[in-house]
Amino acid sequence: MSVLNTVPIVLVGSLALATLNLTGALDVGAAQAKRAQRPESGTSDLSATVGAALAAARSSAPAAVLPAAETTISTASVVVPAHYTVRHGDTVSEIAGRYRLSTASVLALNGLSWKSTIFPGQVLKLSKTKAPVQKPATPTDSAPTPTAGATSYTIKSGDTVTSIARHFGTTVQAILSANHLSATSIIYAGRKLVIPTKSATPPVAPPVTAPPVTTPPSTSPAQVGDTVTPLSPDMRANALTIIQVGRRLAVPDFGIVVALAAAAQESGLRNLAGGDLDSIGLFQQRPSMGWGTPAQLENTSYAAELFYGGPSNPNKGKTRGLLDIKGWQSMTVTQAAQAVEISGQPTAYAKWETSARAWLAQLG
Repeated sequence: MSVLNTVPIVLVGSLALATLNLTGALDVGAAQAKRAQRPESGTSDLSATVGAALAAARSSAPAAVLPAAETTISTASVVVPAHYTVRHGDTVSEIAGRYRLSTASVLALNGLSWKSTIFPGQVLKLSKTKAPVQKPATPTDSAPTPTAGATSYTIKSGDTVTSIARHFGTTVQAILSANHLSATSIIYAGRKLVIPTKSATPPVAPPVTAPPVTTPPSTSPAQVGDTVTPLSPDMRANALTIIQVGRRLAVPDFGIVVALAAAAQESGLRNLAGGDLDSIGLFQQRPSMGWGTPAQLENTSYAAELFYGGPSNPNKGKTRGLLDIKGWQSMTVTQAAQAVEISGQPTAYAKWETSARAWLAQLG
């Protein structure tokens, strides 16, 4: 059997020719003529010439024939950060692929479902490392030193800026300004606040509702999301609707926080035309479960009224809203939201609590 019959054509065309330093097609006639001129070489078969070329090619390093890019395999490993801040245009699957993770593992780690929406600025966990906890402010690193006409107060568990202002006969805004805080700042038990007295309090705008004093986030896996997600114009408009409907129905602030957290988890505070199965709208309510028609559920005010329920529940006797749930005010945000939504991710709402309270303080 001829050597040429056992060698793949690509090798004859690349390895053999490269070894023979030929730049054109193999000229059989020329090879035969040279053989006739040098009979003393003992070579009587063209296949022997090609065979010698192949043997030389096999003994040489492959990198001398093939481009380095084809013979070099990268072994660099991908460094997976503990957390990732979502950028515009990101999707969970793209982020997972970038770090060689499965989409399902990233969703599970962050308490998300396949229909959840992520937003620019949102922090996702990519490993089981605990989320960074905001360091409580201390008098030495952020609390201003009391000046003349001011006093110092150490925050106790259960305090709010409003209750502190009322106790000292000043305003919320005066305390926020004296301590370089904003309405979205988080304060902790044990921190010292500078309290301006009446004589030192400058004229200010009407008091604003400040977020309650909180304790550092729990170590429970469900208690993630200690940053405030920024609101896009669409999200802001829908958050305002939820807040305004809640105010009209005399829902306590805690109930509005529950509604905002529920909408953030279910739709990303967006009025979606579809979702899982036949889910629709801000709260992903389902027509097949008796919540209403698609047109009704796409009406954000109507959807908010359904979520709140109570005496003004448009579906009274058919669906149960937050105000229809006994003892909802003594539940956590995630327990109260889950009691209405009955989600497959019952603890997922907790990560939106910080953002929901900040949104209410900003817009409410």
